[in-house]
Amino acid sequence: MDMEVLVRLAGIAQLALCVASVFLPRALHFRDGLRSAPPLMRHMFWTYAGYIFAINLAIGLLSTLSPRLLLDGSMLAALVASFIAVYWGARMIIQFISFGLDAAETGAPYYRFADAGLKLLFTGLTVVYCLAAWCDWTRKIL
Repeated sequence: MDMEVLVRLAGIAQLALCVASVFLPRALHFRDGLRSAPPLMRHMFWTYAGYIFAINLAIGLLSTLSPRLLLDGSMLAALVASFIAVYWGARMIIQFISFGLDAAETGAPYYRFADAGLKLLFTGLTVVYCLAAWCDWTRKIL
């Protein structure tokens, strides 16, 4: 499959993740869980959630609307694709190490299904952006 198509599909997947994340606070009862947290911790939680949402949205839009910009072999493309690969690689590792244990402990089929889906998604995103970065870096070196 063409790298441009893979990057565009990865972008669409990230935009879908953004849409799904809008419903997470209600589905996972964030308000109840954060009620007992100190105000500063609540503000930090929502700030971090906003930043993560904004990064996912930006990467999703860039990948969906202009995948060629991530694959043109320029230094900027190589650096941005590398950043995205590291970003999703870190999220994939966190999913396998931490969230997977939480899903297994709950025993609820819904959580196990969601965990498996997220592992697949984050692994796929990591692979796509590693390939994109590799394509860019090999063009820079050669």
